[in-house]
Amino acid sequence: MIQLDAVSWQAGAFRLENVSLTIPAGSYAVLMGRTGCGKTTLLEIICGLRRPHAGRVLIGERDVTHELPAARGIGYVPQDGALFPTFPVREQLAFALRLRHRPADEIAQRIAQLAAELDITALLDRLPQHLSGGERQRVALGRALAANPKVLVLDEPLSALDEELRDDLAALLKRVQREHGITALHITHSRAEAAQLADLRFRLAEGRVIEEP
Repeated sequence: MIQLDAVSWQAGAFRLENVSLTIPAGSYAVLMGRTGCGKTTLLEIICGLRRPHAGRVLIGERDVTHELPAARGIGYVPQDGALFPTFPVREQLAFALRLRHRPADEIAQRIAQLAAELDITALLDRLPQHLSGGERQRVALGRALAANPKVLVLDEPLSALDEELRDDLAALLKRVQREHGITALHITHSRAEAAQLADLRFRLAEGRVIEEP
């Protein structure tokens, strides 16, 4: 479950005010809204990259409002993947596990598992500049999944892809979310994308979240 309880955040004239949102465990939720309305800021608050000025963030039944990002059990796919430019794919996938000081054999096993699941085994020794857009997003997804998070948040992960690649990656996202029982929150501008993926649809407007039918 992802829950925001009366979350507020402000920077200059921009504000999110008393935002409340509940996404049940195991659901795939999509959040829509115009450019600049605060969708990415909301994801960053959930992940711990920004601290709300008021309110609470809960993951499952746990209040994580004051916890560090790595302690929250969240996988994050930022816009355009944001891969580390000097890391080969193998090290992108290993990153979260090395931060948690996992044993080398466990890391190697997890890399092989993720690479097979996401069809990127042939890419493990490539640098990001040698990947296509769809390949980069698969790697970013693998990096987010590496530590077996219960929650996955995605910031417009399909926006830079052509139509065929969008459909393929959307199908992959839905399959991974269902097979792993992950609770997902996905930002998009595309109604077609939302219709393809969402169990729940929300819209952020004027600093507040409303659920759409």
